[in-house]
Amino acid sequence: MSKTKQSIGNYRWSICGLLFFATTINYLDRQVLSLTWSDFIAPEFHWTNNDYGNITALFSIFYAVSLLFAGKFVDFMDTKKGFLWAIGVWSIGACLHAFAGIATSGWITGNWFVGFEGAKEAISTVNDTALVINVSVTLFIFARFVLAVGEAGNFPAAIKTTAEYFPKKDRAFSTSIFNAGATVGALAAPITIPFIAEAFGWEMAFIIIGALGFVWMGFWIFMYDKPERHPRVNAAELEYIQQDDVADSKLVGYVPETTIKVTFKDCFRYKQTWAFAFGKFMTDGVWWFFLFWTPAYLKSVYGMDSTEAAFPLFVLYMITLLSIIGGWLPTYFVDKKGMNPYEGRMRAMLIFAFFPLLALVAQPLGYISYWVPVIIIGIAGAAHQAWSANIFTTVGDMFPKKAIATITGIGGLAGGLGSTLINKGSGVLFDFTHRNWTTVDGQPFLEKFPQYVTEPIPETFFAELKKTGVVISDGIDTGYMIIFSICAVCYLIGWTVMKSLVPKYAPIKDL
Repeated sequence: MSKTKQSIGNYRWSICGLLFFATTINYLDRQVLSLTWSDFIAPEFHWTNNDYGNITALFSIFYAVSLLFAGKFVDFMDTKKGFLWAIGVWSIGACLHAFAGIATSGWITGNWFVGFEGAKEAISTVNDTALVINVSVTLFIFARFVLAVGEAGNFPAAIKTTAEYFPKKDRAFSTSIFNAGATVGALAAPITIPFIAEAFGWEMAFIIIGALGFVWMGFWIFMYDKPERHPRVNAAELEYIQQDDVADSKLVGYVPETTIKVTFKDCFRYKQTWAFAFGKFMTDGVWWFFLFWTPAYLKSVYGMDSTEAAFPLFVLYMITLLSIIGGWLPTYFVDKKGMNPYEGRMRAMLIFAFFPLLALVAQPLGYISYWVPVIIIGIAGAAHQAWSANIFTTVGDMFPKKAIATITGIGGLAGGLGSTLINKGSGVLFDFTHRNWTTVDGQPFLEKFPQYVTEPIPETFFAELKKTGVVISDGIDTGYMIIFSICAVCYLIGWTVMKSLVPKYAPIKDL
């Protein structure tokens, strides 16, 4: 027995490593904006929280809709070509952000042939602030659109690759490993991106980080092929990878998988599809909220700029790396407790669903130290990533390989819609509470300064006001408390509905 185990190759883990780095780059690219907009981009283009909320919300919509078609695209093109197209497009989109300033300058002043610094100077001379905002936001939205279309291919392609290279019992663990790339990307972002932006300009942050995807494409071209055709996958490893196919063929009522492409109509006939989609709808937005808004939270509530927030954000995402347990726990339930993969996964997901409840006290206890919400958000993020690794692998548990990318895309659409709601809602809520619920020496801000009922509040107004010795209670704190409370309960709601729709392991046999 030991001799057989020793002869099994491990090339599947090299492929898992590629998926890990692709996901790392994916999250680095989407984090550049959240780590540069407040300190570098907003002062140049006069953005508000609502402007940023609009950009992130529309990115979520683009990403969600693209996920729906990305899954079909990956199933149609198959894994290798589909992944190459995805990362190529999103890397181009990431780099496009850098040229929004030049394009804004060209659109407004007519001078397109300026460098990054020349664009800043030209924009600073424009008196029509609303025009600068509208043009720049539109251009960033376009760049986010291209980024979203490409990034949507990452998870459908990665989940499909995992199903090709790992048996069901190992998929949660392998998914948690490549999904940890999201955490590593988020971890690397605050200790690199703000410093690149400060040293070379925010534009170079987008270009340098965006270029990493092109490097990854070279490795993918030379390292990936189907396991049954790959010269680095020996016979013993291939037998290990395909053990579920052998076991399933012995089941009563087994129907061999065909190569006929599945349609959306086919997929929506099953409760398993709706369960996966609802779970993603309820929880994806929580992670995206923490990803996009935590840097702004640390600035709004604790007055940190992007470089001051770098270490707290680094610690936050270090905590999130605990999500690797999310891949091990269902394997423990399967191997030690005798559960089937779906039962083990759902048991693990229920455990993870309780940890985000800590977010209920993140803001109330934040007066002690900013480390309290940082640690709590880190724990909630780890719970999300552990949950995410398992909810993704429920697709492989239930559906044939030919449908996995399509089902993943459907769930991604649902998750993106949930993310759109929370990101857009957050931007509106934060601007509203900041303006309407803030008090100065106990008096409502707008009563004390009625001129700002209709006029925009200058960015440095509150900082200058505090120097006069007045006591300011910022209403945005309450806004964050509201959103944190919503995030806290999303997982338990999602798990309850999923369990109601699919109470027991029920693999699809007729698709």
